[in-house]
Amino acid sequence: MQSNYLYLLIAIGFEVAATSALKETQGFTRLWPTLASMGLYVLAFYFLSLPLRTMPVGVVYAVWSGAGIILITAIGWTFFKQALDLPALLGIALILAGVLVINLFSKTVAH
Repeated sequence: MQSNYLYLLIAIGFEVAATSALKETQGFTRLWPTLASMGLYVLAFYFLSLPLRTMPVGVVYAVWSGAGIILITAIGWTFFKQALDLPALLGIALILAGVLVINLFSKTVAH
């Protein structure tokens, strides 16, 4: 089970890198960021597929998307100087809470 979370963590890392590169493609008009984004997404989906062999798809996707949203928001705020208002911060906190509830309390996830 620990390897599933390692694969999921790697998948999240590649997805966050791919989405960051996606912003730099400027609508797929820049070759190298476009190729980087596509390659990183392929790696992200490969590593995402590994925990799906034994974990429920809903749980894997909730962790993947929740962690991705939180990390991409942090990157947008830090590197792209994107502002976050109180409703955005509250929404992100609720997403984080949902991911934590699934992982800490759900019997769907075998520990």
